[in-house]
Amino acid sequence: MKSEADIPELPLARYEFGVKDVERQEKARKLLQRQCMRDFGFEDFPLDPDTFVHMADAFESTLILVSPYGTLDLDRARRWGYGLDPDLAEKQEAVFRPKGRAVTGRERRVLEGPEASEGGRLVVDGKKVPKGGCSGKAERRMEAAVADPTRLGEYVSRRTAEIDKAVAKDERVRRAFRDWSRCVQDRGFKRYASPARASTDKAWSKGLDDGSSHRTKREVGTAVADVECNRGLNVTGVWWAVTAEKQRADLRRNKSRYEAVRKDQDRVRAVVREVLGEAG
Repeated sequence: MKSEADIPELPLARYEFGVKDVERQEKARKLLQRQCMRDFGFEDFPLDPDTFVHMADAFESTLILVSPYGTLDLDRARRWGYGLDPDLAEKQEAVFRPKGRAVTGRERRVLEGPEASEGGRLVVDGKKVPKGGCSGKAERRMEAAVADPTRLGEYVSRRTAEIDKAVAKDERVRRAFRDWSRCVQDRGFKRYASPARASTDKAWSKGLDDGSSHRTKREVGTAVADVECNRGLNVTGVWWAVTAEKQRADLRRNKSRYEAVRKDQDRVRAVVREVLGEAG
């Protein structure tokens, strides 16, 4: 495999909400939230409000997610080592940045619900604010038809974590990582147990808190060797094949539980279609 685009979807992916699903759910949740706020007299409440509590000494940090097999992007490795492309980081942050104005103190009380000191009761515009405010009401509407919210939110991720542990112990994967490790070392760099260990070496970002790295000559060289050894030895291919095999086996053993998750997914999607005006 020469790029992340070459990696097929794993079997358990269909039992988790994808990016498009999450985007649609968020859009529906915000529509429900805004309608609730309007019901309490806040007619100009924004669809995407800024609910962040601004602090005088606030700072921003970036979270980097590293896959078990590292990265396959050779151009990125040559330019940024294990650090973030600042332009890409800015685009990603922009996606999550609120588009609407900041909420007022009065709006926040209705949006988030009454505090404990208010005895759990808050009346605005002649109506009692629901538990958890309009935000909580919107969340409950999204899960109203779900048979088991906990199972929907946690079952697949728990099973994935257990399967990943088994994959890491599989001799085929361990052998692939050993071969990769020797390959990187033979090119004059430090020996790491896995691509993930190489990309998270604290030496690359020591003293930094913005998700970047120092991009030293050693870091860039290690990153390039990492990617070239990964590609040449098909480390990602081995990891994917073993993971897919174990996920399929887990699906067979726990078919009814996975199908129950799938049904609850469809229930959430039905609510989203209704809220977005697509049902019918």
